[in-house]
Amino acid sequence: MLSGNPLFSLLWMMICVVAIIALAYWFTKYVAGRGGLGAFGPLRAGGGLEVLAQLPLGREQKLVVVQAGERFFLLGVTASKVSMLAEFTAEEAALWRENTERESKSETPSFRQALDTVLRQKGRR
Repeated sequence: MLSGNPLFSLLWMMICVVAIIALAYWFTKYVAGRGGLGAFGPLRAGGGLEVLAQLPLGREQKLVVVQAGERFFLLGVTASKVSMLAEFTAEEAALWRENTERESKSETPSFRQALDTVLRQKGRR
């Protein structure tokens, strides 16, 4: 009797959609928290592999600073290969990190500052 009611069908569809969204959210949090799901998850390096910075140079070219354990590398990445351009000492990497953190804090405007700038520019036109 209730299965032919369009209101019941709509309610059932809404419950199913909410359940699917909730399960998808829970599953992605679970997978992200556990570090991936086999071949579909992120690569976990035992020695502490971390990408510290990237600079795009072209369509499929970029410079990447990577920390692997206690070592720091500057890599050139293209579509076909990865080349090590330089290796930094821990002291050089610490100086580089200090400089980039200081520059990013001083140069990056807050969202409010950026919005004010855009609104002022729009008002001039």
